[in-house]
Amino acid sequence: MNLNNNITKILFATLMLNFLSACQTEEVREEVIRPIKAMKIGSIEQIIGKSFPGIAKATQEVDLSFRVSGTLKKMPIKVGQKVRVGDILAGLDRRDYEVEVANAKAGFANSKALLKNAELEYNRMVRIQRSDPGAVSQSAIDKSQATFEQATASLASSKALLNSATDRLSYTSLKAPFDGIIVQRFVDNFEDITANTPVYRLVDISKIEMDIHIPENLISNLPYVTNSRVIFDSFPNDIIPAKIKEVSNQASLSTRTYQVSLIMEPPAGVNILPGMSGNAMGEVVKKGDKGEQIIIPLNSVFSSNDSKTTYVWIYHEESQTVSKKAVTKGEVVEQGLIIQDGLTSGDWIATAGVHFLSEGQKVRLLDAKGTQK
Repeated sequence: MNLNNNITKILFATLMLNFLSACQTEEVREEVIRPIKAMKIGSIEQIIGKSFPGIAKATQEVDLSFRVSGTLKKMPIKVGQKVRVGDILAGLDRRDYEVEVANAKAGFANSKALLKNAELEYNRMVRIQRSDPGAVSQSAIDKSQATFEQATASLASSKALLNSATDRLSYTSLKAPFDGIIVQRFVDNFEDITANTPVYRLVDISKIEMDIHIPENLISNLPYVTNSRVIFDSFPNDIIPAKIKEVSNQASLSTRTYQVSLIMEPPAGVNILPGMSGNAMGEVVKKGDKGEQIIIPLNSVFSSNDSKTTYVWIYHEESQTVSKKAVTKGEVVEQGLIIQDGLTSGDWIATAGVHFLSEGQKVRLLDAKGTQK
């Protein structure tokens, strides 16, 4: 009986050993994919380890108001609605201003009639004097001339009053001065408002600006920045090309940074509104006598055993593997190491853990924050 138990135990132990051995073999066969940090040659945000945050603002933004007082009669435009230049956004009750125009027209017509009569009388006096110099006194002619000149001035004044009344009537309609979107309404319809009371806020979102702040030790790179672009938090999948609009000529005393204004045109269907946050980035490409200079982080390179050759690990996007490549290094500058030969703009290289990689090793990329891409 004991013999049978011992045989059973031995068989069970043998089976367990075989099972564990098979599991270990499967674990050994499982390929370990190493996470790495990498950068695309020329990427400024990877060289300095960050991008530059900023807040969107409109290139044009204005609070619209009436130039005359009155009672609001219509407000057909809602917040968030897009408008075109010349669109009527709101209107005042026009009746009082229409009466004003009618009175001004009547006054202008009366002045025209008085001028015509004064002109006829003056011309008649002049003709009589020419035909019979003693028939009309000079004082009578002077008086007729004064009446004519007074009628001329009165007509000019009446015309000015009519133009003013017509303008005031036109001011009862609030029109969009440029294409944009209504982002705020300050009053309600049927309110009595005074001139210059804000009614709507209109912003132009055809182009968006964003201010970023560059540290003083990096501002020298600005003339060499290409492929500037912005990614807004609300639209993480949309990369928006940007251009440098303005650069401050003095660093902030508190932060030691320079303000740089970017301007961009959002793609169709992407409504970037003032106040949205995002990050700006670009690529630094310096051109010298020997052509484009490529700068990479110092920890991206490693040497051969005899220290005669310098290498980098090239990351291949299609196969997700790395391969060793020899490069010719130049001088060390503030932004990193200049590579004279062996790399071209657009190459991907590993930027960390280069001593733990091997030829043909499969890897996965981490972004600058350490999360998988």
